[in-house]
Parts: sequence; C-alpha cells; structure tokens
Amino acid sequence: MVTDGYRYELVAGELRMMSPAGGRHGRIAIRLAHLLMQHVDANDLGVVYAAETGFRIETDPDTVLAPDAAFVSKARHATIKNEIAYLPLAPDLAVEVLSPSDRFSRVESKAFQWLDAGTNLVLLVDPETQTIHRYPSRKQIEVYQLDETLDCSPAVPEWTLSIKDVFR
Repeated sequence: MVTDGYRYELVAGELRMMSPAGGRHGRIAIRLAHLLMQHVDANDLGVVYAAETGFRIETDPDTVLAPDAAFVSKARHATIKNEIAYLPLAPDLAVEVLSPSDRFSRVESKAFQWLDAGTNLVLLVDPETQTIHRYPSRKQIEVYQLDETLDCSPAVPEWTLSIKDVFR
C-alpha cells in the first residue's frame, strides 16, 4: 500500500499516480454525482459510487480505475459478491472530470478503456470550456455546451442532464 498522499490507479499492472483534485474539480464532480444520485434514488435504479471507488476492469495484469462518479444498475449490482474489495466490473456510467494538470488525450484514453471494458456511457467533463463530452462508443462522441441537455439513457434510464446545472 502506498501512503504518500496521492491517489493511484493500476493500469496493466503498473501504478499511475494521480494528483489530488483541486477545488473546482471536486465541486463539479460532487455536483454531478449529486444530480445523478437524486435521479437514481428517486427511481430505485441502482447504486452511485464516489470518486475513490476502484473498478477492476482487467485481470492478469490487473487494471483498476477510479472514475470521479459512477453508476451501476440494480441488476448488475446484485451480482457483486464482495463490495469491500475493488468492484469486479465496469460501471454502466463512468464520469471523468478533467483537472488543470490533465492532458485531454490521456483522459480520453481512459474513456476508451472504460468503453472497452463494457461501460455503456462515459461522460468527460471539461471545467475549462464548460462542456461535457458524451462517449456512448469509440466512434460516436458528442460535445454538449452550457445551454444544452444531455440524455444519459440507456446507461441511466430516463436521466437527462442539464449542462448548466453541472457548472453552476
């Protein structure tokens, strides 16, 4: 166990250090997670996970990623035998919020890893441009502006997200 104050992800058996998130990053991540959780709880859809949650999406060598927010449907959550350890599946929805120190290409690469592992939808949130990139697949990427609404179905049934609500 590494105890140096940094967060790490495990990618193909190698540790990758992640800097602690700044204030804006944390505010936007919790805001989006809150909006997601309200919808999920109101409709009894499943479970929302916070930023520190590890999802083991590959084995031998292991890859464990931790999105800034995630959703797992009720049916898929019921298949998890041990929730104490890293979750042994890809979430239905993974949300990544860019930090000022992130390179877009690195975070987009992570979005592709989520999709390859079986995630139905990845949202890449860019606080600098106040946009959200929607990745339902590697080939279909949409960018939503501040005055638009994003449909997160079927990953999160009937959930639409107002972009301005995320950045307020």
